[in-house]
Amino acid sequence: MNMKKFIKIILSFSLMFAAQSVFACEYPERVLIPNGNTATKEDMIAGQSGVKKYVADMEIYLQCIQDEERAAREAMTDLKPEDEQEREDMLNKKYNAAVDEMERVAAQFNSEVQAYRAKSQ
Repeated sequence: MNMKKFIKIILSFSLMFAAQSVFACEYPERVLIPNGNTATKEDMIAGQSGVKKYVADMEIYLQCIQDEERAAREAMTDLKPEDEQEREDMLNKKYNAAVDEMERVAAQFNSEVQAYRAKSQ
């Protein structure tokens, strides 16, 4: 391996790790959802606020992982098409898993709201 190629590889890895540390996307902590059968009105309102914040934080996370991947790819000069496809697949899996989790949290909260309303009638 010649010295120029070696230096390019080292610089690519350095830039990749620097980009990751700059973005460092943090997966939001899952919100606690109140039990609709036992919760007070205040508990449900706090739960709703928590779910809204969680969803907003997840949207920030989703944008962050997209930006992080874009920056990482820009830092790589010799990315093979099969490696690029693998990175795209991994990003899609991460993204879709986060969206699925958001939907589960929303569905769980809605279920607890229904239980709360049924109890209150």
